[in-house]
Amino acid sequence: MSNEVTVSIIMPVYGVEKYVGKAIESMQAQTFGDFEFLIVDDGTKDRSGIICDEYAAKDERIRVFHKENGGAPSARNLAIDEAKGKYFYFMDSDDWAEPTMLEDMVKLAEAHRAQLVVTGYFIDTYYSDTEYVTQEVFQPSQVFATQQEFRENAYRLFDHNLLYTPWNKLYDATYIRDNNLKFPQTFWDDFPFNLSVLRDVERVVVSDRKYYHFMRARAESETAKYRPDMYDKREEEHGWMVDLYRYWNIDDENSREFLARRYVERLIGCVENLTNPACTLSAAEKKAEIRRIISTDHAKEAAETAKPRSRYMKIMVSPIRRQNTGLTYWEGKCISSVKRKNVKLFATLKAGR
Repeated sequence: MSNEVTVSIIMPVYGVEKYVGKAIESMQAQTFGDFEFLIVDDGTKDRSGIICDEYAAKDERIRVFHKENGGAPSARNLAIDEAKGKYFYFMDSDDWAEPTMLEDMVKLAEAHRAQLVVTGYFIDTYYSDTEYVTQEVFQPSQVFATQQEFRENAYRLFDHNLLYTPWNKLYDATYIRDNNLKFPQTFWDDFPFNLSVLRDVERVVVSDRKYYHFMRARAESETAKYRPDMYDKREEEHGWMVDLYRYWNIDDENSREFLARRYVERLIGCVENLTNPACTLSAAEKKAEIRRIISTDHAKEAAETAKPRSRYMKIMVSPIRRQNTGLTYWEGKCISSVKRKNVKLFATLKAGR
């Protein structure tokens, strides 16, 4: 392998022996072949690391690093330090991508000198071992002429979940290195990493093409678990978003409404989390906690400012807007029940919110 390649694919691996082979093969099947594939075995306890070694033995573009478990951020950062590519692409080890993804991303980046290329993607939500419902996530293609134009329109991309994740993006490696951007050692590290990328980015290109298949509803997935610190995490994330928009000096009506709706939607998720059967609080304690989180000044303001786009979300926001703790509690129980017992319906409602 030469000392320089066009794309460095970076993928942390932990506990995904059933899925990692498909992830690797989807990269090997790319129509664009000038890449290195840096796989970091983050101290996995299953055969994932061994499987990766087997692929590396047959493909010189693949390099596997084995390290003690330190979490996905440390694994990604190790690979960033080792990477030689002009661009970075971050892959998750339990997903897969369409074969023309890298080729199309690189063409856009080269044509427009883009520091960031953003594409659409698929959410494949499984409700049995073989059955799933697919949601297509995308926005119209656009080359932002200026940094200000991107900032003024970022709410649309945030609103359609295109700016939070790393795997629907191609990053200019020089921009990442010059700004010393790394994944922070925190849970859901991709969100703050992307916010750090967006903070000063100037040249952004959006494609309406969809390539990446995000696999949702694995029983062992982190997104399906009860988290006792969910509310604190969402508050922290909201603070990051508010800080970003203050830094950008963007305060138009569309952006304010988006931030409010984003906050109240995630507040509903916190209520659902509290009513998860795995939560050990009593019903009275759950209601007290719900009362606390929906009665803050910024929760009240968000509920009043938000303009839900669907009838479903209007119904969900109503109890919070009315400060009705009991109804909010039963709403959470209903959502939690649907989420656990009817994944297909839950995915459909979530996609239509």
